[in-house]
Amino acid sequence: MAMDTTTRTELEAAAFRRLVEHLRERTDVQNIDLMNLAGFCRNCLSNWLKDAADASGVSMSKDESRQAIYGMPYDEWKAKYQREATPAQLEAMKKAHPGH
Repeated sequence: MAMDTTTRTELEAAAFRRLVEHLRERTDVQNIDLMNLAGFCRNCLSNWLKDAADASGVSMSKDESRQAIYGMPYDEWKAKYQREATPAQLEAMKKAHPGH
């Protein structure tokens, strides 16, 4: 499918916003589960957003990038939604991402 760069960027941005909104709604899905299944999590997305900002010369702190993904300060999200990882989750993480 041929499309111009602006249209492609707009579509990719819309898909990204939809992914972020989906993850904000699915607070039952833990970051460790995302890492174990998909190899990335909300923190990864926030890091990628900050990397893109840095590469573009846009000032964005780690806290700001996390708030952009989580929809609230990271510490608040953790207090409300993050559960302690189970031994099975931790073992899966070791196998899937050694040293992470």
